[in-house]
Formats: sequence, C-alpha cells, structure tokens
Amino acid sequence: MKKAFITGITGFAGSFLAEHLVGEGEYEISGTYLTDGSLKNVSNIQSKVKLNKVDLQDASAVKAIITEVKPDLIFHLAALTAPGESFENPGEFITNNILAQVNVFEAVRSSKLKSKILIVSSAEVYGNVSPQDLPVDEETRLLPVNPYAVSKVACDFLGLQYFLAYKIPIIRVRPFNHIGPRQSPSFVVASFAKKIAEIETEKIEPVLKVGNLLAKRDLTDVRDTVRSYQLLIEKGEPGEVYNIGSGRSYEIKYLLDTLLSFSSKKINVESDPALMRPVDVPELVCDNSKIRKQTGWEPKIPIEQTIRETLDYWRSIV
Repeated sequence: MKKAFITGITGFAGSFLAEHLVGEGEYEISGTYLTDGSLKNVSNIQSKVKLNKVDLQDASAVKAIITEVKPDLIFHLAALTAPGESFENPGEFITNNILAQVNVFEAVRSSKLKSKILIVSSAEVYGNVSPQDLPVDEETRLLPVNPYAVSKVACDFLGLQYFLAYKIPIIRVRPFNHIGPRQSPSFVVASFAKKIAEIETEKIEPVLKVGNLLAKRDLTDVRDTVRSYQLLIEKGEPGEVYNIGSGRSYEIKYLLDTLLSFSSKKINVESDPALMRPVDVPELVCDNSKIRKQTGWEPKIPIEQTIRETLDYWRSIV
C-alpha cells in the first residue's frame, strides 16, 4: 500500500480525491484539514482515512506531520481558491498559497524524503488569453488577471524550481474550471445552484442576480478532475506541467439556463454590476492533448449531470 497524503483533504477537490483513492484500494490515505466545518465532506470515508488538523502556514507543524507520515505521494491541494474574492484580499491569497506550498516542499527537502509531489496550479495563470491562442496548451504565455492567479503562477514556478534545484519529483497541473457537489458558492455554478435551492424553499425572493453571463469557460466534473490527479502522480513526468480540462467551453448563460430548467419555480434573472469583475477573460478552453497522451485520461461525466447533481446537493442542505 502506497502512502498518499492530501493537503486540503476535506475540501471540495480534496474530499473527492480521497474518495477516489479509497475506491482504488491501493493507498493508505492521510491528509490535512484546517476547519472542523469541512469534516462533513469526508463523513462517508472518515473511518478509512487519517485526518490531521494542521495550519499549512506553520512550517514546524507541516514538517512534523510529513516526517511522521513519510508519504510516498503528496497531493498538494490546499489553497485559497476564489479568483473573485482575491481582488478584496490580495495579500492574504498570495501569502497563504505561496507559504503553504513552500512549507510542504521544505518539509520534504529538509527531511530528505523521496515523496513524489503533485501540485495544483490553475488555468487562471493563462489569464487574458487572446482568441488566436485558443485552445490553451501548456506553452501559452501567462497573463494573470487576478491576485489568485498571480499566487498560482508563483506556486507553479516554485514547483519547477524545486524540481530543478533539488530534483524533488514534482508534477504541476493546471486544471481548468471543475465543478460539482460540495463546491463553495464563491464559484458561479454552485452560487446559482444554492440560490435556486433557497428560492425553491422560499428562503429568499425569486430573483437571481448575475454578473457576466457571456463569458465562456472550460468545465469538467470534479470527479473526473481528481481522477486525472491520480493518473498524473502515477504516470506523469516529474518537472512537467499538464493542463486538465474537457476541451470544450460553455457560456455561463448556458449553465444558468440548464440549472433553471431543472427547477419548476418562476425565477427572475437580473444583471448586477457589483458582480462584474474588474477584468474578466471572454473565453478559456483547454488543449488537453498532453495529459491524454501521457495517461489516457479523458472526462466521462456529462456536464448536464454535474449541474443537476450540484443543484440536488444544495437542495439537500439549504
């Protein structure tokens, strides 16, 4: 049994990754979490994983847990992740995301462990992509347009630097938008789904305020995304970076209309200038040929299924 260690194991992607690895039956799984409220995300597998409450900004605590576990594989998923919110707290996003990752790397380096590490960057690093650069491959230039994306550029290249300088086997991934149950309502599909569920239960008025509905994003079910993480940490090339996405973009309006089609409530949609970002990229779509060639991965879950299950998730908890 390989020892797999997941930072942010109780988070959105982390909890689904833990479920996937449990299902594979080949891993002894442990990980870190920060808040007790997130434990509900792993309630169905909590007896099968070891959870450690650790602030990843505490270097000594990070080193203590990593040297205790001595993991074969580290999936570094923990981060502040909301691009829109990063405009309000840029320093917090940049400090948290960079320092947490440095502490993980330093724990492995200073302890001379042989852990293979997968770090999660983001397609947000590509930022203001011009139409002629679509679909986006790994060689597309980086033009980050929000502080979160800047933090991920730094984390991405820190992964490369630690590989080059210390030969730590680090694989970098740049996932495009992934959605599904448990996602924070800071993200558009989860936000819409939560509000529709609240409208259905008459907790709020039947009005849905929206930002830019014309933006187009490449979307993948989170369960497909975490499956790619496992494939890449096993089959990926250390030092390399891999885009993860469906290869298809969807207009935000299509996502909203699909959600609304699953509800019998009459809901009014109103534009709200306050929900517009200072800078918004018109379209992002992934060239996923590199990961397909390396691992054979491809997404399996239809976007409409993901959207329906996200709405049903919020219906179950609001």
